[in-house]
Amino acid sequence: MKKVIIFQLLTCILFLGACQEQTQELPQPAASLLPILPAHFPPMPQPAHNPMTVEGIKLGRMLFYDKSLSRDGSLSCASCHQQQKMFADGIALSAIGLSKRELRRNSPTLLNTAWVKDLFWDGGATNLESLSVAPLTAIDEMHKDLVIMEKELAANPVYKAQFAKAFPTLPKVSTQNVLKALAQFQRTLVSFNSKYDLYIQKKALLTVSELEGLQLVEQKCTPCHSTTLFTDNDFHNNGLDDDAAFTTDHESITKGRGRVTFNEDDNGKYRTPSLRNVMLTAPYMHDGRFATIDQVLNHYTDNVKISSTLSPKLKQANGSKGIVLSLKEKQAIISFLHTLTDVSVLTNPNFSKP
Repeated sequence: MKKVIIFQLLTCILFLGACQEQTQELPQPAASLLPILPAHFPPMPQPAHNPMTVEGIKLGRMLFYDKSLSRDGSLSCASCHQQQKMFADGIALSAIGLSKRELRRNSPTLLNTAWVKDLFWDGGATNLESLSVAPLTAIDEMHKDLVIMEKELAANPVYKAQFAKAFPTLPKVSTQNVLKALAQFQRTLVSFNSKYDLYIQKKALLTVSELEGLQLVEQKCTPCHSTTLFTDNDFHNNGLDDDAAFTTDHESITKGRGRVTFNEDDNGKYRTPSLRNVMLTAPYMHDGRFATIDQVLNHYTDNVKISSTLSPKLKQANGSKGIVLSLKEKQAIISFLHTLTDVSVLTNPNFSKP
């Protein structure tokens, strides 16, 4: 009887040990690396086909900062999306890509892209998993041969081990897993710790000017810059150009959203950028044409151009165009926009180069 009991105990111990070993091989849920969002923030969308894990985020962060993902080893994703610049680059149209030709789009911030359905200025990428294909392969950007990228990463024992940890059901160094890992890391780039957020949580007060600016943004800048994210994540023509500018040149890039949908009613429409951290993400607009926030506000009051797809929000009842703002009101809006700056992003160690 004793022998039977001892045998059963040994069996249980071995069984538990085996289970523990198996559990350790599975990726850990990403809760420890994800921020605890305040109550006024919407839940973070996470696709079922790419669940976030500690190992996946770690791999994505490694890849995000790795210059070997470019053809000549000179560029990484972080080259155009820098933490110290709120994951933008501070350049109107960058020319640091492999071709050294100037890009035709400004590098937008990656902060809070977890909530964006259609990415890029024209919505050409439908999710974060497909976002990185273009910059990785484009001749004017990183210009990497994806087959060569897979071989190089697979030859690196550190990467090979990390891919196996991050994707144990398909432990393979593949382009698909590279894109999934990059998407997981980019979903962690969340900004929600500004003075405005503290105000909403009743942990800080806004000045008279800041409150006036908040009211003006709510009155004059919605629905485009609505919700807690300060963007509707939709596409609008905000009067930057007239119909003559919407040509088929350069793959119809000047058509904006119309380039993707092939619908002329979408010509000149671009995705609404968030106002969060806007004071640290100049220059502005899809082509970086405005160097300062003053120029942006002056555009809306004085320089809106008429076109067939111009947003109705920029058409006044008396037939004039633009938004009516006094100099004092512009100053109040700028005061409020400063409250949307989240300086914690600039020093968050989870966002930095590993």
